[in-house]
Amino acid sequence: MYNFEEYIRQGEPDKKEKGIIWQTAIGLQQVDGLRPSVYLIEIAKQNIEGDITFEEVKNRIDAYYKSLPLMVADGDDRTEEADKVSARIAEILSEKTFSFSPVSYLNIHRRLFSGIYKFAGKIRDYNITKSEWVLDGETVLYADADNLRATLEYDFEQEKKFDYKGLSQQQIIEHIAHFAADLWQIHIFGEGNTRTTAVFLIKYLRKLGFNDISNDLFARHSWYFRNALVRANYKNLKNNVYATNKYLERFFENLLLGENNVLNNRELHIHFVPTENVDGGQKTVVGKSGQKECLGGQKKWSENLAKVFELIRNNPKITRKELSETLQINPSAVQKHIEKLKNERVIIRVGSDKGGHWKIEHLP
Repeated sequence: MYNFEEYIRQGEPDKKEKGIIWQTAIGLQQVDGLRPSVYLIEIAKQNIEGDITFEEVKNRIDAYYKSLPLMVADGDDRTEEADKVSARIAEILSEKTFSFSPVSYLNIHRRLFSGIYKFAGKIRDYNITKSEWVLDGETVLYADADNLRATLEYDFEQEKKFDYKGLSQQQIIEHIAHFAADLWQIHIFGEGNTRTTAVFLIKYLRKLGFNDISNDLFARHSWYFRNALVRANYKNLKNNVYATNKYLERFFENLLLGENNVLNNRELHIHFVPTENVDGGQKTVVGKSGQKECLGGQKKWSENLAKVFELIRNNPKITRKELSETLQINPSAVQKHIEKLKNERVIIRVGSDKGGHWKIEHLP
């Protein structure tokens, strides 16, 4: 639906850059299970072609939503948010200016979510928890509301003092992953933390000299990026689960060094156990709990199957058509993936096809 590959592969330098920017901006909406409208894709391509400016893009989106009837009353339809935030991310990433400071971080959130969240650009004054699929419904312990500004300023001050001189590329990756994990863990905003952090990091990495990085990795693997941040900030010693930056490091190795690490969301789950083939069969392996687990006939999910599950988990009311458009795969393939999830008793359908919703029966 939002394929800009034609510009990225064959376009002029300016069109290629804008194509990557738009792909990144739109892809980051998947962090919250959002997807843009067809209208946004149309005007994004006009912007890439040079027919309209980013300011005109934003004005057209505003006018478009003002002309529409009242949106869904219960607030389930967040397409307007996806469209507006995508356009704003694209504009920010196109700008050649940047300041490494807490004020800049807060300002990015304000620009992204002004008119969408009442608290855009403001530090939250309440404590939060978030149920995470990769943690089996548990939450990361986020920074206390009473200390948010001081914590944010401390992290920025420590990063400013850090000396990258003499470090190997791998050491640089490890430090950037550590900084990103700490910054995100503060969760200084009520909502929109991951998208804000991703945009800020892209701008910061450019300042550090990583100007030729493929930022569309944030688009193609935005779920993985967020789940990696979660795993970097969660520990449960009772169950032998430890905070780890290894998943973030894999992401940044791909992003900054052009490595080809497999970024599979299922591997980030705290109870994930890899399968091993022995003469075509399955082998019993040792799980994270230290106990042997028989994997029987369990098969590894395909990437698209995992994405279908993630989309359904994030939006239980998503339709087969929306799954097809978001993943850019045939409706018949979507139906095949859904049937597999149903057969494995991972999801069940509650209510009718038109008015019902999906329910997660058990985590894979």
